[in-house]
Order: sequence, then C-alpha cells, then structure tokens
Amino acid sequence: MSTTQVVWFKRDLRLHDHAALCTAAAGGPVLALYVIEPELWSQPSASTRHWQVIQAALLDLAQAIAQHGGKLCVRIGAMEEVLVELQQALGHFDLLAHEEIGEDWSFQRDKAVAAWCAGAGISFTELPQFGVFRGQHDRDGWAARWRQFMTQPQQDLPPNIRWAHFPGVDAWQRWQPQPSRHALADFDLPNPAGVLEDFLHRRGEQYHLKMSSPLSAPEACSRLSVQLASGRLSMRTVVQSTWRAQQEAKTWPVEQRRTWPKALAAFQSRLHWHCHFMQKFESEPKLEHRNMARSCDGLREDDFDEAKFEAWCTGNTGYPFIDACMRFLHATGWINFRMRAMLVSFAAYDLWLHWQRPAHHLAQLFIDFEPGIHYPQVQMQSGTTGINTLRIYNPVKQSMDQDPDGGFIRRWVPECAGFDNLRIHAPWEASAMEQLAAGCQIGEHYPEPIVDHLTAVRFAKAQFAGVRRSQAGRADKKTVMQRHGSRKNRSR
Repeated sequence: MSTTQVVWFKRDLRLHDHAALCTAAAGGPVLALYVIEPELWSQPSASTRHWQVIQAALLDLAQAIAQHGGKLCVRIGAMEEVLVELQQALGHFDLLAHEEIGEDWSFQRDKAVAAWCAGAGISFTELPQFGVFRGQHDRDGWAARWRQFMTQPQQDLPPNIRWAHFPGVDAWQRWQPQPSRHALADFDLPNPAGVLEDFLHRRGEQYHLKMSSPLSAPEACSRLSVQLASGRLSMRTVVQSTWRAQQEAKTWPVEQRRTWPKALAAFQSRLHWHCHFMQKFESEPKLEHRNMARSCDGLREDDFDEAKFEAWCTGNTGYPFIDACMRFLHATGWINFRMRAMLVSFAAYDLWLHWQRPAHHLAQLFIDFEPGIHYPQVQMQSGTTGINTLRIYNPVKQSMDQDPDGGFIRRWVPECAGFDNLRIHAPWEASAMEQLAAGCQIGEHYPEPIVDHLTAVRFAKAQFAGVRRSQAGRADKKTVMQRHGSRKNRSR
C-alpha cells in the first residue's frame, strides 16, 4: 500500500510547475493541505488584505483541484497540531512542501515542523520554487545557478494523480485574521495567466519608459508581483514566457517591433533582480530584525518620532506627492517600485525614522508583500546596507517629474486640488491670495511640511558620512560586499 503524500501548500497556490505536488504524485495518493495559522496572521507585517489575496487564491486552487478529482483540505490551527491529527488519522505519511523564503516566524515554524517530523519518523521534503538556494552564503556562482534553475522544464500535473482525503474546515472562507487591519473594500484577484499574457503581448511595450510614474505604472507594469508572492504563478513560468516573447520579438519587422525588445529586456532583468534580493534574505534572514551594516546600529533607533511616523503612515506629511502615494497605496494595495523607494527614503532621511516600523507598515499595505525582497530593499533605501549610495529622493522634484500636471495629487489629495500646476507640488510656497483662490489654507486645510527637506537631508548625509568613514563602516563595506554584492553574470 502506497504511503499518503501530504502536500503542504503555503505561498505556492497553484497546480502547474509545482515541484512538491509533482514529486508527491509519483510517490502515492496525494492529500492537498493548506493550514490557516492564526499566529502567522498576528505578525506585525500581516494584514487583512494579505488574507484577501490568499483567500481568493485558495478558492481558485480548490476549484482547480476539484476539476482533477481531488479536494483541498483546509485546516485552522498550529501546523504541528494539524500534523498530530493527520498522524492519528492516517498513520504514516510523507510531508512535502516548497521552501518558503519568509519572515523569521515562518522560518522558525518550518524548523519546528522539521524537528517534529524527525521525531515522528515522517519524511519531510522541501523543494525550491524560486532561483534561491538554501545554504548559499555568498554570491559566487549564484547567477549561473539561477539560470540553470530557470531553464529546467516546467512540470505539469500528472493526468493520473490519485487523491487522498481528510476532513477540513467547511467554513474556512469566513475566517478573518486578528487583528483585522487594512482590508480592501474593492478587491479582485485576476487570472494569473491572463495577466502574464496581457503584459507580454499588449501592456508591456513601454514598460521601461512608463514604470516610474504612478500615473502610467499601473497599466505599464506587469502587475505580476501579487501572483508571484502568493505563488499563483511560478517564477520559472514567468521567466520562460518572457524569454519566448523576447525571441518572438526578434522575428518581427521593425515597425512591429517598436520598443518591445528594450521593454522585455528590462523586465527580464527585473525577474533576475527579484531572486537576487530574495537570495540576500535567504543568506542572512536576520535582516528582518537588524541593520545589514552593524556600524549603523544606534544611528536612528533612539530618535524615533511617533508624530512624524503617524503623519507618514496616514499620508499627512504636508508634501502632496508623498501623501498622494501613501493614500493610493492604502486604497489599492499596490504602487510602483520608484514610489515605494521614495516613501522609504522620505521616512528614513527626511523624518529620520529607523526602518523597521516603516517596513512593517508598508508590508501591511502591500498586497504583494514578499519578505525576501522587502527587508533588503527597505534597508538599501534607508542607507543601512553599508555598500549602496544613499538614495535620497527630493519629494518636490519627484512630484514635478512623475506627476507634472498634478493629476495624481488632485485625485488622492483633494485638499490641494485647487492649486495650479506649479503650486500643487509645493503648496506652502503659494501666497495667501493663491491659497485663498485654491480654497486651501496651508496649516488649516492641509498640513504645513512636516520637515524642511534640504535641512533634513543635510543632517542625514552628515550622520551617514561619519558612519561610513569610521573603521567599523569601512569593515562593514568589505563584509557586506562579499556576502551580498552582485557578481557579473558570466553565463549570459
């Protein structure tokens, strides 16, 4: 009699190119399991909108499994408790899952599951699902390994899969995380294959030209990040589809080709970049909790200003473009990468906020929250990597560059809608008569700037200059570069 193969779904909610599922199907009857873990959903980065994504993906997964003759088992509780129940009901079984490049909580949970399985005599197999390699603690050879992983054939679900069944919680769809925060009023999770196809053959033609502005990015960007973060698409599927699109574009006549080659090349580079940052986090998961460059310890931690943090979180800093981006993010759960970097830059340098609480706030708002990208990126944008140039965004310049007519600001900061195309970017510079004409008195209808940007930046630069010139700062630069610095990809 074949051993039951329990496939533990986490953030890999799909059937196609699912290594754990395909491996399990070759070993015996498959039990498809998802566990709602209340403790996971109480973490400081978690939010109700994340559950809305997972809930929608689970419903689609359950339907897909049902179409293949199976049934998704959803349980609620701690993973080890669910495993005990499975063992009591099934006897011996094998457990298979993908490696999750998650936060410290999920990593400790996975280690506890592995320890339980070892004690119970249960085989626990974890397989990679990204071009991220457990146990690799430097960058040497990583790019070649990434390409080798991505060139492997995608795995189709075997047509003759045998399913095992175990009773789940019938009312799991009504479960809600506690604390409940940042639910989206209007949420829809589109079909992942359709989003990919639409981007590679219609929307993506000017990806490299329009990704920076919040006006054009929602249409020009791939919008695949939420699909990848929830595992509705495998990274290999996206990479190989992009490679095929690049090859097809080479055969087109010039008038049809237009900007597609540059757009697809830029997107392919971002896919590589995606795993590059996840590998940083896999190599040093403590980046969730501490500065990458330890010479930055104590730089900002004790100067945290709660009032400034609250103003930033709610989009009331007095800088219209900053506030418009934050309010847009609150409303939609997504904003383009450049604006994410600008929001972190403003918190880190203008407001002099240590990065961890801003990171948790943004994580709660991002429906595509990916820990392996999020924490290294927040640290890089906050200046605590020790190797990257300080990336300080001038909020007024960004406003004029990315929203020149002020349309984005008028939509999301209606208090300032009456200002003309010049004053809307810096309404505090408007005269009393201009403010009266706009129907917006600064300090009454809309806040005065919370800080002076140039003064705040001069202070921040001086603080970092001292750290980086120090002996500890110079030592950090060498250490961090060895562990996390990019290597030239010789395999291309």
